[in-house]
Amino acid sequence: MIRDDEEPVGLDALDRVTWALRRAELAVQTLKEQRLRPLGMAAAHYTLLMSVHAEPGLAGAELARRLNVTPQAIASLVARLEGRGQLERREHPRHRHVQELHLTDAGRETLRAADRVIADIERHITDALGPDGTTRLRGLLNDVAKTVRDA
Repeated sequence: MIRDDEEPVGLDALDRVTWALRRAELAVQTLKEQRLRPLGMAAAHYTLLMSVHAEPGLAGAELARRLNVTPQAIASLVARLEGRGQLERREHPRHRHVQELHLTDAGRETLRAADRVIADIERHITDALGPDGTTRLRGLLNDVAKTVRDA
């Protein structure tokens, strides 16, 4: 039985690698949101536009799986970006019930502007780390991803 005066976690909990990853993720995400806001974008908009750019013709359900979000979240975001003229849905050539996602000219222009913002954030981080630190960090993060996938 756990006593009321017993600490729920050890004092080292905030020193865990997973907590450091989360702090870094939140810091980067916050900066992305701040810097993209003047463009009328959220980081989720950039992620979706970049994903469709990288793989034109993705269906919403597949995009949701790849981004690890619900199909409803993707549908809402797609509708918003479609309403802004940045995305369009096209009927799949063989499966009429499947809608493929494609960037419009406006979507490509929006993505270019947003990517300049994201690239600036990347430069800020990599300049602080230096070339060796950047290479080490990228390798370590790849190792973390592989370790977690293999768990």
